[in-house]
Amino acid sequence: MSSWTAEDIPDLTGRTAVVTGANSGLGFVTARELGRRGAHVVVAARSPERGEAALRELQAAVPGAAFELQALDLGSLESVRAFAAAVAAAHPALDLLVNNAGVMMPPKGTTADGFETQFGTNHLGHFALTGLLLSALSAASAARVVTVSSIEHKPGKIAFDDLAGERSYAPRKAYQQSKMANALFGLELHRRLQAAGSPVASLLAHPGYSATNLQTTGPTGLMKVFGAIGNKLIAQPVDRGALPQLRAATDPAARSGQFYGPDGFQEMRGDPELVEVVPYGQDAGTAARLWTVSEELTGVAYDLPVAPAA
Repeated sequence: MSSWTAEDIPDLTGRTAVVTGANSGLGFVTARELGRRGAHVVVAARSPERGEAALRELQAAVPGAAFELQALDLGSLESVRAFAAAVAAAHPALDLLVNNAGVMMPPKGTTADGFETQFGTNHLGHFALTGLLLSALSAASAARVVTVSSIEHKPGKIAFDDLAGERSYAPRKAYQQSKMANALFGLELHRRLQAAGSPVASLLAHPGYSATNLQTTGPTGLMKVFGAIGNKLIAQPVDRGALPQLRAATDPAARSGQFYGPDGFQEMRGDPELVEVVPYGQDAGTAARLWTVSEELTGVAYDLPVAPAA
């Protein structure tokens, strides 16, 4: 069986996509390849300066492609609401949302709304954004939401009694929690969309160990040193790391509820193939509890039924 590459992305002319964190790393590659295949890509970036630089680079890489820059800070619900309103107004029917942006293992901190930085940015920001764009996604014929998790989701657990990390904070443990939250959200969104009879699909992806700036901009001390060394010696190139999310986003054979990641050793590198969320992340009860908490914290309620118990 031949491996899936960016050359396998079908023609996307007439499709509109939103990619969060599209100014660098996996998001940049994802936006570039979607644009190369004809999609109109909304490039969501927190920093206006980095966003403008990325936009120029994207336009130079794919002359004639339709890239649109919009400011989005997932650590601010006000920013998320403003972004969603602007996108929905400009694009009433949205074909693809790639929840890619994230922060990784920073020192203890909080978002603009007082949430622990990683849980607030990686999970709650995307939870709110997806809910606010759901009407636009539902207006498209076969829209997809792709939420990017990580192999670090595997040991992750949701500390429902200490989501803010006030009693105990460890950067890596908090990152693992946020990536587990991504997995729980992606699968619960799938279940609820199915229960509603919605044409929108929810898929998951992870990049394995890919050489991006996450390993060096978030961590401090030894973790930052190890991240820089790992990027040089172990990690796969970012163009390869983006393939699982590109496949989840565009492969006509991909289905709601599926999870794509590298097929190599420990899913760290390799070709994009179907992988599994660990059992904790497949637990519908835990996912439903997280969903309820997320709606309460963000103030964003989804007009979707609770999925029936299996």
